[in-house]
Amino acid sequence: MNGLRAVVVCLVLVCGAVVAPPAIATPAEAVRPGWSALPVPAAAPPVTVSDLAARGRGEAWATGYEHTADWVRPMLYRWDGRAWSRDRSFPGAGEPGWLGRVQFVGKEVWILHNRAGEGEILRRSAGGEWSSVPLPQTLWTYQDFTAVPGAAWVVGEDDTGLKVLHYDGSRWTTQSTPDGVLYLMGVTARSADDAWAWADTSTGTAILRWDGTAWRDAKVPLPSNSNVHTMLLEPSGRVTLGGSRYTDGVARTYLMHGNGHTWRTTHPPLGDTYTEAMVRGPDGALWLPVRSDRAFQSKYARVGGSRTTFSYGPERTNAIDVKPRALTATGSALLSFGTVEIYGSKPNLMSERLGG
Repeated sequence: MNGLRAVVVCLVLVCGAVVAPPAIATPAEAVRPGWSALPVPAAAPPVTVSDLAARGRGEAWATGYEHTADWVRPMLYRWDGRAWSRDRSFPGAGEPGWLGRVQFVGKEVWILHNRAGEGEILRRSAGGEWSSVPLPQTLWTYQDFTAVPGAAWVVGEDDTGLKVLHYDGSRWTTQSTPDGVLYLMGVTARSADDAWAWADTSTGTAILRWDGTAWRDAKVPLPSNSNVHTMLLEPSGRVTLGGSRYTDGVARTYLMHGNGHTWRTTHPPLGDTYTEAMVRGPDGALWLPVRSDRAFQSKYARVGGSRTTFSYGPERTNAIDVKPRALTATGSALLSFGTVEIYGSKPNLMSERLGG
């Protein structure tokens, strides 16, 4: 009887193995990448990251500033597709100041530079030589910068108020804005005659558009009691903006999508995330870093249509705060750059990558 029971048990196990094979990853799951940590040469902590931009899989630039005994100094890092390295070859690298937004103009790299209080645009040629274009006047605040072939804009303030400085490749001019505009919080452009800015006005937040002749109110139907953090202009004509809407004193992130004719507003489950670092990923979805619920790991959100999913960066030993500050697409991968604070030390630089 015991022998018969053993035979039956063996048959059940064999049948179970045939009907329910051991769980193995599907091809899609097997190759699905996760976030991995990338080493970054240290700067003088604490550090502040300003921007990150990439052109293809083998070139990305990260900007910001490090803190030294005599104020702050500009900080520039380059990604070559394999590793991060620090670049100190640009004019003013050893002087007080900071670096801001990075833009690719043709084969050149353009970067906003505050050089000991004076504003300029750094330009790196395809051959690797640096030059600079001084701004026509000194501003109290250099708020934002954007550049495309044939045009560049710097927005900020001086002692007389708002300033919009425009460069046409040979000279600077000052542009006026519609009545009631108090401050420009950001600017971006698709071409020399198609630029956008998000503004603080006497009646609330508004979107402005440059059509080659003047800045005008773009009449974007923003949610009430809201502000704007960023705008993504895409070659297809699609426009995506992100911001926060305040209801009963509580901020809630919203996204707006425009196709040239209509605007659609969505509220993905992002809490009060600041969307300035939002990018369009290689997979077509929107990606952005969010506040992590784990001190030792970063956290990222993927917004694809009506579905929002989250992923975590690698675990970092003794980390008490991991903050990706900026994201960019590098070929088929995503690259982040920011800061990490290890217990007992000041925040220093971190970078992570999703994909190969």
